[in-house]
Amino acid sequence: MLAAQRNREGCSWSRTVGSSRCPGKKTLVSNDAPSGVLSKALAVLQAFSIEDTTLSFTELRQRTGFAKSTLHRVLGDLVAARLLDRVQERYRLSGLVFELGMRASVERGLLEVATPFLEDLYERTHELVHLGTREGTEVVYVAKMGGHQQAPSPSRLGGRMPLHATALGKVLLSHAPADVRESALRGPLERKAPRTITNVDVLTRQLSDVVTKGVAFEYEESAVGIVCVAAGIFGPSDDIVAAVSVTGPVHRFQPVRHATSVRAAAAGISATLGRRAELREH
Repeated sequence: MLAAQRNREGCSWSRTVGSSRCPGKKTLVSNDAPSGVLSKALAVLQAFSIEDTTLSFTELRQRTGFAKSTLHRVLGDLVAARLLDRVQERYRLSGLVFELGMRASVERGLLEVATPFLEDLYERTHELVHLGTREGTEVVYVAKMGGHQQAPSPSRLGGRMPLHATALGKVLLSHAPADVRESALRGPLERKAPRTITNVDVLTRQLSDVVTKGVAFEYEESAVGIVCVAAGIFGPSDDIVAAVSVTGPVHRFQPVRHATSVRAAAAGISATLGRRAELREH
């Protein structure tokens, strides 16, 4: 759920998009609305409201204006995709929809809190700064900041990389639930570059070091010529929610020298998230 990038002195990052508000009982499809499958599915999802959490086929047809055959097809697709539940001839939004909404809310709040710290980290290092979250056994890049002089990186906003191949990913994997670690370490470990770690024993030892030292390092493991240092960001319940990193070219960047700055940025973001949670509780 990434919006367009914006630039700041040659820097770019992502912003999340706010979720749309669902009208009550008004028809949601206008005469000039696009006729694509996605727009039809969205119209059905938006037909539900806080007051009307379950709807019949007839009610959905009234709110969307779709033909019977079209609505049958869209509803079937949404149920198959686990976005709708069908209960006694009525439909309701599934738990997956609420999970996705919560995920978007968390990411939006994370970016809002993290941005000042990412800016400060960039000013301190003048190297490429990343913010990443975990999805399954991959790291997803949700923010990227760097000028024109920074090292070329295979990362892109919204892009993904295997957890084991990046410093961000190693941090996220080292603190991931046991089932995620087992899945990632079950192998085979994909080789993204000549120096990608594909030996499970070596990776396991590195993950233990990450927990002990609070930082992870990458030496040309995601791409040739790139080195990196990363640290974890933790939520109020001490679960890892993201990781921040600084990346530079191998010929001039020494990750160890920037470990303290990266740890400080991650700690600052974690502390701010914690304070926000406390304020919400009071």
